[in-house]
Amino acid sequence: MPEFKTVRGMRDFLPEEAHVMRYVEAKEREIAQLYGFKEIMTPIVESYELLSAKSGEEIRSRMFVFKDLGGRDVALRPEFTASVARLVATTFRNEPKPFRLFSFGSIYRYDEPQKGRYREIYQSNYELMGSSMPEADAEILMLTDSLMKSVGLKKCAFKIGHVGILKSILDQEKVGNKAQNAAMQLMDKKQYDNALQAIKKAEASEKCIEILRKLVELKGTKTVEIINKVKELVGYYPKSIESAQNLSEIISLVCAAKGKMNITVDAGFARGLEYYTGMIFEVYVPDLEIALAGGGRYDKLIELFGGAQTPAVGVAHGIDRIILAMQGQKTAVASREEKTAMVIPIQDEVKGEALRISETLRGQHIRVEVEVSGRKIANALENANRRKLDYAIIVGERELKDGAVVLRNLASREQNIVKIENLASIIRNAEMHSD
Repeated sequence: MPEFKTVRGMRDFLPEEAHVMRYVEAKEREIAQLYGFKEIMTPIVESYELLSAKSGEEIRSRMFVFKDLGGRDVALRPEFTASVARLVATTFRNEPKPFRLFSFGSIYRYDEPQKGRYREIYQSNYELMGSSMPEADAEILMLTDSLMKSVGLKKCAFKIGHVGILKSILDQEKVGNKAQNAAMQLMDKKQYDNALQAIKKAEASEKCIEILRKLVELKGTKTVEIINKVKELVGYYPKSIESAQNLSEIISLVCAAKGKMNITVDAGFARGLEYYTGMIFEVYVPDLEIALAGGGRYDKLIELFGGAQTPAVGVAHGIDRIILAMQGQKTAVASREEKTAMVIPIQDEVKGEALRISETLRGQHIRVEVEVSGRKIANALENANRRKLDYAIIVGERELKDGAVVLRNLASREQNIVKIENLASIIRNAEMHSD
């Protein structure tokens, strides 16, 4: 008999782990509602052509790709944005802008499994589409900060850059998109020397290479000072200056709204996805080197998929990594507050009544299990204790004649005979009364 295990990079969630996952999911949904984002659900399987269009070579190489029974190339989604952009391009043509769209679910990447990295990844995704204004970018940053605080994380640090600073230089130097994308992929991996070599090979000027070399070393928390230095460095490239000014406006808006935030401006920052056109960012906490969230502006993706020109900005939050950070910071997760009970019928003749009582209590929002394994009462009580339930409701013929049952507090072992109609209020109020 073979020993069946989860596929490498996939995992099971045991009840407590699932509880933490759903806790974070609930916080994500709460933030979505507070910021006016409406939920959409897109397929896990999409056409390979769609998902690979602007995902970047790194992600393309790690997609789960296969042929369906019709011989079409399809893939498991490696991220949400391409699917959301497809939906907007094909379905939301006449809807009023901007769109604020929220998604939650799993994505799939064939990465090497390690701490905080699986092949099945849970994410939340927020997309604000239809605005090119810096306040839209600021809202995505503010939303992410609100989420991190809502789950109890402390000392979150935002690393922020702007791909327009680098791309505008390369555009003016007539460096082609293929070479630009290759260089950005290398910068994303912090292989700056290799990136500069690739740009030099694409026949960029020595002056350009020297400016880029200085830019990738320019970073710091004094955001105004860093951005001013960027502007001085790229003075020969007007579009690059505009990008730096845009970044300055975004950060100013965020600080005006949120007060002091831990922001590092990184002029040489790049992310792996090819569709970014403007501000990009990632979020970190101390003692965890992997990003908890990341996103940025992409103004041309929806147009690429056949939609109207629609500027957009978004963020993905890595739920697995947020949970890992919460564990590292020993962040408390709200425990289930509802009282729990097990209904135990003593005789076969009262099983129907036991089921009826359980349904009545569920109708009043009390979580109830019925003893369905035929255990003797002592074993049933032991089982309820081991499963950390709050009450046992013992149903017997003698008490039923008076419309009553025995209610036992499993923690204190106190028990009383109570009327069935009083059960819900007694359990909910966590009090024991004799009738």
